[in-house]
Amino acid sequence: MSNESHHIVVTGAAGFIGAAVAERLLHDGARVTGLDNFNSYYDVALKEARWSRLTRHARFTGQRVDLADKALTLATFNTAQPTHIIHLAAQAGVRYGLENPQSYVDSNLSGFVNILEASRIHKVRHLVFASSSSVYGANQTVPFSEDQNVDHPMSLYAATKRSNELLAHSYAHLFKIPCTGLRFFTVYGPWGRPDMAPYKFTARLLAGTPIDVHHGGHMRRDFTFIDDIVEGIVRVVSHIPGADDAAPSPDSSPVAPYRVFNIGRGEPVELMDFIRTLEKHTGQKANINPVPIQPGEVEGTWCDTSALERAVGYKPKISLDEGLAKTVAWFRDFYKIKT
Repeated sequence: MSNESHHIVVTGAAGFIGAAVAERLLHDGARVTGLDNFNSYYDVALKEARWSRLTRHARFTGQRVDLADKALTLATFNTAQPTHIIHLAAQAGVRYGLENPQSYVDSNLSGFVNILEASRIHKVRHLVFASSSSVYGANQTVPFSEDQNVDHPMSLYAATKRSNELLAHSYAHLFKIPCTGLRFFTVYGPWGRPDMAPYKFTARLLAGTPIDVHHGGHMRRDFTFIDDIVEGIVRVVSHIPGADDAAPSPDSSPVAPYRVFNIGRGEPVELMDFIRTLEKHTGQKANINPVPIQPGEVEGTWCDTSALERAVGYKPKISLDEGLAKTVAWFRDFYKIKT
């Protein structure tokens, strides 16, 4: 994305993926307006630190906006006048839905409809939005591919992400807004989210505190390094779907300029193998506290990335070993840990 005529709104720009995407776009020459509400789901200081890195760029404009506020959101877009939108803001997390379901309705449903309305009003060239591997829910067929049924979500978070896909398809059909949904698979790396295993386990290993390991460590995740995710997103932004785009392939619609893609590494890792790799890079032995699987959790994820590879040449490069080495190095540096 090197064309300076691109003005891209990135929502969730103080978040893990959003900040990384915004920084890459700025590096590539685009103008970026970053939106975030800085909610307190996890440490706001980490969000502020990510945000401060973006504000150093002359082509970055930051706005603190709650997307569930329709009037404020539309006013912000009226000022920004974007050519593209990358919508990454959401109430994240599977387990938090048991405590605060309303936050998912506000952020992931009301907020998303407001983004669709902004896309319609401003006739954006392409809306790229975050979905999730969690939409596969109770699916037992692996690897997960875009042509599989995703109508049995196992968490409120997954249900809202599947709803986003359906809403986007309807807007793409009715208003000819090009939309692409990306189903992310367990993203990790420097500046990651504190509620996710790579961050939590690193923190606890370095502190010598116990790690809660669910389901005897037999859960499998398709861990994907942040740089690979960012590369895929940037490629997708320039790959605008058309109404007759390769239909009836599983990642496209026969009636709308709409596609959905998996984006992950395509290499599931068992949790205990993940922990052993993390032990290697922290130099610490894990103190494991076994706990049962949590409601809404799935036992395994595995990403079929062939559709995205065909479409934009997506090929993840960073192995788990290299990715965790980078993650631990960042964690030690950011938190000034010398052990």
